[in-house]
Amino acid sequence: MNRREFVALAAAAPFALRAALADGARPPLALVTCDDESRLAVVDLASFRTVRSIATPAAPRSIELVGDRAVVAHWTLGSISIVDGRRVLHVVEGIDEPRYAAAHPDGVHVLVTDSSYGLVVLDVRRARLVGRVRLPGWPRHVTLDPAGRIAWVGLGSASTHVAVVDVSDVRRPRRTALVAPPFRAHDVGVAPDGRHVWVTSGATGHTAVYADGRKLRETLGADAAPQHVTFGNSVAYVTSGDSGTLRVHALEDGRLLRTSRIPVGSYNVQHGRGRVITPSLSAGTLAILDMRGRPLATVHVASGCHDACFAPAGG
Repeated sequence: MNRREFVALAAAAPFALRAALADGARPPLALVTCDDESRLAVVDLASFRTVRSIATPAAPRSIELVGDRAVVAHWTLGSISIVDGRRVLHVVEGIDEPRYAAAHPDGVHVLVTDSSYGLVVLDVRRARLVGRVRLPGWPRHVTLDPAGRIAWVGLGSASTHVAVVDVSDVRRPRRTALVAPPFRAHDVGVAPDGRHVWVTSGATGHTAVYADGRKLRETLGADAAPQHVTFGNSVAYVTSGDSGTLRVHALEDGRLLRTSRIPVGSYNVQHGRGRVITPSLSAGTLAILDMRGRPLATVHVASGCHDACFAPAGG
């Protein structure tokens, strides 16, 4: 290295350091669907305020983070928007009733339920549908194991069965089983260990936990149906929108660790980046909690908010 190169690098170092620190200090953001306003709200999860909006096609209902993109389902339009945290990049047609999505760990593919058909696979980079499988019922909530091999699909808002789908070849999904929970099922979630699956109820105050494939391990008490579930470090978070509660359970044995109040209508729930977030369909709010399930803030976002996810990095 000559003297000129050394001086140039030395002069640039403070700026590079400040840039790195600034990037690391960026607050976590959430994208929240504003169902009747054709937009996503971008909420700062540190300052607890809405910082901007992203215009979308009408009726954004559900949203899922997939790599550095977010996938938004517009089930009344039969389309999916792909956004990067600042704008809509693509709109994908050809799905009659897209409902909910589960990101594949490759960061490229996403499983999307189509209530009129079954399960479809979308390549978010190419903005193309690349696979599908027909399922019975009215497919809604979907979850995928951490290895990206097995998906569980709820077949209605209160269904008698849950479908198990092999997606080890993600572009050629195939149904392998139907599981009959001890109640009518609503939401499904594969725990971080990949061995346990939580199934919530669409009709009763119960949650079922399956282990090692399709063996029912236990049935836990829950607040009013329907419940929704997501996972943190060694815990499950189970919301009841009708009761206005979020329960925190130990994954090891299902023990109830905490119950927190959240706005009524807070159904869907996500965990990540040191936060738990749950939007309210009826109150139009985003409830923000810490990893222990303790409420931090409630941000008013819109007239009604169906779903939320964490914003892509750099969004």
